[in-house]
Amino acid sequence: MTRILEVKNRSYDSRAMTLATSLLVLALVPQAPALDFGTFRARVEPVFLKKRPGHARCVVCHARATTPFRLQPLSPGSSSWNEAESRKNFEAAARLVVEGDPRSSRLLTMALAEDAGGTSFHPGGKHWESQSDPEWQALADWARAGAPAALDYGEFRSRVEPIFLQKRPGLARCVVCHTRATTPFRLQILSPGSSSWTEEESRLNFEAAARLVAPGDPLSSLLLLMPLAYDAGGTSFHPGGKHWESKDDPEWQRLADWVRGRK
Repeated sequence: MTRILEVKNRSYDSRAMTLATSLLVLALVPQAPALDFGTFRARVEPVFLKKRPGHARCVVCHARATTPFRLQPLSPGSSSWNEAESRKNFEAAARLVVEGDPRSSRLLTMALAEDAGGTSFHPGGKHWESQSDPEWQALADWARAGAPAALDYGEFRSRVEPIFLQKRPGLARCVVCHTRATTPFRLQILSPGSSSWTEEESRLNFEAAARLVAPGDPLSSLLLLMPLAYDAGGTSFHPGGKHWESKDDPEWQRLADWVRGRK
C-alpha cells in the first residue's frame, strides 16, 4: 500500500511540475501594444524632432523632463534615434494612447488647442490648432490602427494550420510532438487514417494557437518565436528544433500575416 502511494505521489508531482512549467511559459508570453512600431518610427517619431516657430522641439523638453512621456536623449551629434532608442520611445508613447481612439489619447490631446478638443494646458505650448493639422493626423492614423483585429479562424484553418502538418528534412512535424507533449501549445490528435483535422478539432487548435499570440505583433508572439532561429530574433531553444532560419521564410510570413490580420 505504501509503495502504491509513493508511485501515485511521484505521478502527481510530475503532473504538477508539468502544469507549473506550462503556466510559467504562458505568463512569459509578451503582451506588447498592438500599435505598429514601423509606422511609429516612420511617421510619428519624426514629429518629436520637428522644429516649430516659437516652440521648442518635443525632444528638447521630453528627453530631460520627468514627465509620463519620456523620450530618449539623442546621442551626441545624432539627429535621430537608433532602433533600441526608438523602441523605448515607442513604449513611452504607447502608454499615452488609447488604441483605436485618438481623441481619448493624451499623446494627441496635450499639444492640441483646447478649442480643438485638447487639454487646457501643455507646458510646451500648443502645437496643433486643429485636428486637421497633418502632424495630428499622422498620430491619429497610428492610434486608430492600433485597435487589434481579432484573429481570423478561417485564415487560421486554410493557411496556418497546414504548417503544423508540414514535413521538414531532419525535423519532426509539429503535429507529432504537440499532440503528445504537455506543452502550452497542444494540438488535437489526428483521427486514425486522417491527414487533417475536423472542424471541431481545428477550433480547439485555433484556441491553443491564439493563446500564444499577441494580435497585431508577430515579434511578441511565442508561436512565431519558438521555431524561429535565435539569430533571426527567435527564442534560444525549441525542443522540436528551429524550423525557420529567418523571418523571410514563407511559413513564418504566413503566420505573421495571420497575427497582423492580413488576408
